[in-house]
Amino acid sequence: MMEKELIQFITENKLSPFNLYKTPVKTDGESIFKTKEGKAVHNRVLNKISNYFYFSESSNLLSCFNFTQDRITIKDRQDFFKNIPKKLRHDLLKDLKKPAVKWKPNYGIIAVTDNEEVFKELKNLDIPVKFILNEEDIRDLENYDIVQAVEIENFSLAIEQLPQSVFIDSVEDVYLERYLETLSGWYDNFRILENIEVDEIKKIILDLMPVLNLVSIKSTEKISREKIEEKISDINEEIFKKVKEMNISGESLFAMLSQNKLPKELNEIVENEVKISGIPEQILDLSIPVKINENELNDFIRLRDANENTDFAEKIKRNSSLLKQVPEKLERLSALMLVYDFVAGIGEFIGQDYEWPIFSESFKIEGAKNIFLENPQPVRFYLDDEEKCSILTGANSGGKTTLIEHIIQIISMFNLGLPIPGKAEIPVFSEIYYFAKNKGSASKGAFENLLTQMSRIKPGNQTLVLADEIEAVTEPGVAGKIISATSQYFIEKNCFLVIATHLGYEIQKVLPKKARIDGIEAKGLDKNNELIVDHNPVLGRLANSTPELIVEKMANAKLHEYFEYLNEWLKNDKNI
Repeated sequence: MMEKELIQFITENKLSPFNLYKTPVKTDGESIFKTKEGKAVHNRVLNKISNYFYFSESSNLLSCFNFTQDRITIKDRQDFFKNIPKKLRHDLLKDLKKPAVKWKPNYGIIAVTDNEEVFKELKNLDIPVKFILNEEDIRDLENYDIVQAVEIENFSLAIEQLPQSVFIDSVEDVYLERYLETLSGWYDNFRILENIEVDEIKKIILDLMPVLNLVSIKSTEKISREKIEEKISDINEEIFKKVKEMNISGESLFAMLSQNKLPKELNEIVENEVKISGIPEQILDLSIPVKINENELNDFIRLRDANENTDFAEKIKRNSSLLKQVPEKLERLSALMLVYDFVAGIGEFIGQDYEWPIFSESFKIEGAKNIFLENPQPVRFYLDDEEKCSILTGANSGGKTTLIEHIIQIISMFNLGLPIPGKAEIPVFSEIYYFAKNKGSASKGAFENLLTQMSRIKPGNQTLVLADEIEAVTEPGVAGKIISATSQYFIEKNCFLVIATHLGYEIQKVLPKKARIDGIEAKGLDKNNELIVDHNPVLGRLANSTPELIVEKMANAKLHEYFEYLNEWLKNDKNI
């Protein structure tokens, strides 16, 4: 059922695996992320998944998995992704190329009409077409090998006089070679796609192979004048060699001169050498030296080409029904290719340690890894009915923001129906508000704006509020009280909250009920002078801010003697 919806989405939006850029598409449903910061993290998740697709359009299929609060829908999505076969030949897709026409008919063909509407229709099909206005236009058609007449009203008798004219019943049957032209660009792709274990893809290729073979079979080598002249030179050389070794009687020589006729023994040599060469005997004058019979050669080439064109036209006629199905079948095949890229990419994205989240009234993660990090540390964290709020403390660059965005990431993947790297129990949230760290200076306007935004939160047991250092927009003295009061308000409204802050000590004194203080701490500096952070929060413990590690980092970077002085001072006078 899900595959049917994906194909319908592809068809409606005219998506193609060979589009160079992603097509803008409309998405249904309202986002559960109510701030631009939350939406940005969700988009990072989508972009991360999209890195596993070969086709730029495949990422558009994620739009089919729009936000939902329906458990059955999420469960159906999980079941769909669970059924992705293991070890799909996804790598085959990288060798596919945008189809380019590799075949054109080697005979001159044109469609003609004297009906203006039909002419416009034929022009839109991008086929060779001519509008007949007068007798002069008909005389111009004599140079074409095939003239297909459709909807002729005024010049039918004149066109009938052309031996190469064929009257066609409908526009649909005009220039069926156009379908072969289109199909010819798929030959190499078919050879790749037939190795993909998808029954419908294999069937489409099998259905179209008979007509594709019409243009893929190499025709027998045609005899050209240049080739004939080369072979005649070889024939005459062999004849002269053998004649030099012969003793010709006077009687034979006399007959040759008087009757202009080769003696029997010479005639046998000539006929034998011509036979060995493979050149049709009728296009040569069997004399010494052997020569081309120009009239016979021209007739031979004209007849050969006419027979070849007739045979090919007959094959097209026999396959007309299948040829007219080419656009529909290729459109279906393209859609299946996008779906295959999508499911195979998702299959690669899902790692061995990924587990399917389960529905819960609490938010709990155990051993969860952040897909945005190269070497993620497993994280344990939870919020439940007894502890609905986490006051998250820790140093700058200590991972508080990372944990908040990790939570958003997990909820995004859960809503899409995907597993996560680790165990998780997740409520079906209806609204998530993420207030990211303010990068500007504290001001009355910024503080009022934040309070206004928070007043628009629709609280409830399916609401999650995430705030990152919101104290930056107001005075430090009162910020701790405001954070505590805000937490208490939304806890009483039955929301879940995670609030990252540097004001752990202040908030600890007025900690609301059903709230706890968690800490993420930096443990030191590594060999690259980067903070060593334990991203796994210590639940229920206030973290030290450890600003001295930041000073040490800057001192080690030799940026300025001021940092070195400050670092030494802190090391020697920690208690001052």
